[in-house]
Amino acid sequence: GSAPFSAGGVGSAAELAATPVVDESARASSQRKATRASSGSALAAASGAPPVRRSSRLSGGAPQFGTTPAAGGHSGEADLPLGVGAENAEGVCPAAALLHHLARALLAVCTYRCAEALQLFDELSPRQRRTGWVLCQQGRAHFESVNYAEAERAFSSALLVEPHRLAGHELHSTLLWHLRAEVKLSYLAQHSVALDRKSAHAWAIMGNCFSLQKEHDTALRFLNRAIQLSPDFAYAHTLCGHEYAAIEDFDKALAAYRRAILLDERHYNGWYGLGSVYFRQEKYDLAEFHLARALQINAGSSPLQCYLGMALHEKALAEGARPVRALAVLERAIELDSQNPLARFQKARVLLSLDERQLALEELLALREFAPKEGAVHLLLGRIYKKLGQPQPALVCMSTALDLNPKDAQMIKAAIHKLNSADDDDVDDGP
Repeated sequence: GSAPFSAGGVGSAAELAATPVVDESARASSQRKATRASSGSALAAASGAPPVRRSSRLSGGAPQFGTTPAAGGHSGEADLPLGVGAENAEGVCPAAALLHHLARALLAVCTYRCAEALQLFDELSPRQRRTGWVLCQQGRAHFESVNYAEAERAFSSALLVEPHRLAGHELHSTLLWHLRAEVKLSYLAQHSVALDRKSAHAWAIMGNCFSLQKEHDTALRFLNRAIQLSPDFAYAHTLCGHEYAAIEDFDKALAAYRRAILLDERHYNGWYGLGSVYFRQEKYDLAEFHLARALQINAGSSPLQCYLGMALHEKALAEGARPVRALAVLERAIELDSQNPLARFQKARVLLSLDERQLALEELLALREFAPKEGAVHLLLGRIYKKLGQPQPALVCMSTALDLNPKDAQMIKAAIHKLNSADDDDVDDGP
């Protein structure tokens, strides 16, 4: 109710401005901050507890730049990769050093230098290696190296550590598809959809599950749902292409693969899909181009080398040329993965085309040791024995092929009937 700055009151405005009110307020604020800082340091030293961890991906606290952790606190040095200390010459804080190491490992995975990536992940502390993200990346590296046992172990561990993480498990579902693990894939699909029905990854996993059951129309419905939820999900487009190719709807398969490449030009699966469709359409020039493009992205893939060798072989046969390039590519595929049965089988076919019968026989005999239930191997062995003038072993091999592949009975019986003839135009066993 009283008028401020009256003549007999506080004083004039000039006198009030001249008083050190601001300085006193700043001094009081500084004293309060110092009191809080000293009491906080004392509390941290007394409890010995690390700072609150706000991120589940990068565990461990990190001090601010230019500061040292309080006594009894957690410096984060235990979470650093091997050989990196909390106080290095550059003054890099632990969190920055950890992120740099993880970025190097991720770059190696994305450029398909899988051995290097796995080594970088192994250099992490046990605490960091047990995170869902790292385990999924390790699974991806093992998968690209065709080490399916280790890949399945890594993905399963990631699912146990972080059951709420779905990103990355679409590749886990593809791995289980290759392993024909119906029960595990069914559990993964049910878990994913129950966890988040609005996740594109969950519906991609469900699509792979029904693909394994040969229910391609249902698989396509779920994969299209994944694309509806995430239109830029390149891998879902590729899986759609695989399903269209399985039902021989090649036009839609090509369109799906092209959409995947438009979204991610380094998505080698899309390039491979295009090459495989053109191969089945006997357009071997286009197949060679697209498979070679996939190999530019992932040069260390034995399966890609194998499919390129198959395309080169068929192209040479169509042109009446000797498949020398195909042989070199298939030898490279075997060098990358000596346990690749398809590459060894295709190499035997190429050697037979080059009239190297004895070498083809040796290759198939070695292949039969670790793929004894493959009917195509026994059928090709029978053809080679016939060309070598040994009808008795040829009959044994073709009879074994007939037992293993009853669905090809007509073709195999036709080959058996020609055993005593001089006709070398046997029915080919196919690529």
